[in-house]
Amino acid sequence: MLNEFMGINGFSRPAEGAMSWQHLTFVSSLVLVMAVLAFWLGNKNKKRSFQEKNRVLIVAALMIDIFELIKISINISTNNDPMAWTRELPLFLCSIQLITLPLAAFSKGRLKEAALDFVSIFGMLGAILGTYCATQNYNAYPVLSFPNVISGITHCISGFGSLYILISRMTSMKKENIPLTFSILLSFCVTAYVVNHLVDYNYMFLVKGDGTPYDILYNLVKGNPVLYPLGVVVLFLIYIVAFYAVFYLVTGKRKQKVTEAQAVR
Repeated sequence: MLNEFMGINGFSRPAEGAMSWQHLTFVSSLVLVMAVLAFWLGNKNKKRSFQEKNRVLIVAALMIDIFELIKISINISTNNDPMAWTRELPLFLCSIQLITLPLAAFSKGRLKEAALDFVSIFGMLGAILGTYCATQNYNAYPVLSFPNVISGITHCISGFGSLYILISRMTSMKKENIPLTFSILLSFCVTAYVVNHLVDYNYMFLVKGDGTPYDILYNLVKGNPVLYPLGVVVLFLIYIVAFYAVFYLVTGKRKQKVTEAQAVR
């Protein structure tokens, strides 16, 4: 059973396929657990000190890196390809949380604020893309297999971090931190773009959509090797701006309601 779960000698079971009821049931269960924990702990700690809130993030940061290190170690040790490690680098959008979530938990000052904002913005997006939209994984492996289970857990920890930070009100979303948020993303994009050409891989999906929603953009620009990666980066930047705009809109309305309520009293 262990070999069948790990798929060391290949899987005897066929992959159920992306968007199958098995895929949707499995990832929905993970997302439900993620959301319940985030709302429960977020609301529980909302009025506590920042240090107390941060303890939850420390646990989440340690867990996401531990699970990912286990996955990478097993994948490399069971692969006969000496270059297997080049396909395990943390250079996907979801993988950025392996670095930014620990930064949000352990750093201080403006870097901590920017990391908290970054996790808030991209954590939940990464969770959805890495579970429901991970068609390449669920077409390649059975749903209940090591690659999909570990991937589901790490992506949901990423989503948990995002929801928890927002619900517990740890995020600052200061306008002066927007350039730093842009810089974090752009540095990863540039690194991924260079590495893709060095090792012939598809980090950050900057080469092709590979069965993800990025295929829409890829087909739109007919796979142009310049327009496609630029388009992916532009979409990221648009998403950041849109997230900030919605955040300010929602929190602005909330503040306005509080002010009006105090005026009535």
